Amino acid sequence: MRACSISPNGQLVASASQDRTIRLWNVQSGQTVRTLHGHINGVKWVVFSNDGRLLASSSYDRTMRLWEAASGRTLYTWPAQNSTILSMAFHPDGALLATGATDHTVRVWAVHDGQLLATLRGHTDLVESVRFSSDGRWLASGSADETIRLWDIETGACEHTLHADGPYAGMNIAGVTGISAAQKAALTALGAVETY
Repeated sequence: MRACSISPNGQLVASASQDRTIRLWNVQSGQTVRTLHGHINGVKWVVFSNDGRLLASSSYDRTMRLWEAASGRTLYTWPAQNSTILSMAFHPDGALLATGATDHTVRVWAVHDGQLLATLRGHTDLVESVRFSSDGRWLASGSADETIRLWDIETGACEHTLHADGPYAGMNIAGVTGISAAQKAALTALGAVETY
């Protein structure tokens, strides 16, 4: 299993599998309720909408699908993208779907017709996590570039970039002896400075 999502009512768990399927499991019994077929490669991500009616999935086939959770019916299939979708999140009102991808972008899609509404750029590495705030105003994206970006949903602007300091942030290594150039470069990469 590559990813899972629990339904808002706590009755179902959806799991994404390398065998190209999504399974819906009953939480109480632990039994499979339904198996969803459609992706032609391993399923990377799966997430329920906030009302539990919809399920979105992404796959290494580079497609995304929107499912009706109750029936398992595919409602919409997005055409193959240029990159793999690594994370997905529904807006609290269910009208938008955000995705993070291997091409370093965050995209916002209309759920009712699959239209691409915005492509948010700024990360310099894989976008591995996306989440909306509970009021729907903000979208947070986490990246392998070690930053979190906070996007204003109305404007698409990145309002804040959060970056944790390295473990040696601000440590002055000027004049330190007994370390190699490679060790000094590693310390600098972790936040150390060399000021005389």
